[in-house]
Amino acid sequence: MSDETPICSAKGCRADAVWVLAWNNPKIHTPERRKTWLACEEHREHLAQFLGVRGFLKDVVKFGDWREPERS
Repeated sequence: MSDETPICSAKGCRADAVWVLAWNNPKIHTPERRKTWLACEEHREHLAQFLGVRGFLKDVVKFGDWREPERS
C-alpha cells in the first residue's frame, strides 16, 4: 500500500479523495466484482450520477470506512 494521499478520480481533479464509489459493469464483470473510483466532496455527486445512470453504481462509502472485498 502506498503512503501517497489518494486523489479524486474526476478528470483533472487533484483534490484529496473523501469517498469511494464501488461499481461494476454487469456486461463484463461478475456480480461480486467491485471496481472503485475515488471522489472529493465536489465530484462525488457527479461521478455517482455518471455510474448510476448506467446501472453500474453499487455503493458510496466514506474513504476511511472502505474495506476492499475479500477475494476467493
